[in-house]
Amino acid sequence: QVQLVESGGGLVQPGGSLRLSCAASGSIVSIGTMAWYRQSPEKQRELVASIRSGGSTNYADSVKGRFTISRDIAKNTVYLQMNSLKPEDTAVYYCNADVTPRLPLRPSAYWGQGTQVTVSP
Repeated sequence: QVQLVESGGGLVQPGGSLRLSCAASGSIVSIGTMAWYRQSPEKQRELVASIRSGGSTNYADSVKGRFTISRDIAKNTVYLQMNSLKPEDTAVYYCNADVTPRLPLRPSAYWGQGTQVTVSP
């Protein structure tokens, strides 16, 4: 069974920084694209950033230049470094990964449980 476990959320002042981590565990054969999404009460879930297995990245316009996504393939872990945080970044952040487990041997999308990020004075 595959699990994604996020950590690193919390309360931070505007202009501050946070680093989110998401580790995939279980009987994993391979992991493709890993990504971070976020959802607030006012908005639908939206893609924040993604990183492919080859390392290419994609960012939402609202976070370009402030957030950086990276991954450690050996540790099956993806990170999101968030700098210059704004109140509008407040949301629950979810990790997502395209994982091929040993059984069944086909890729599926997996989600973490979410971690709260609150940006407030």
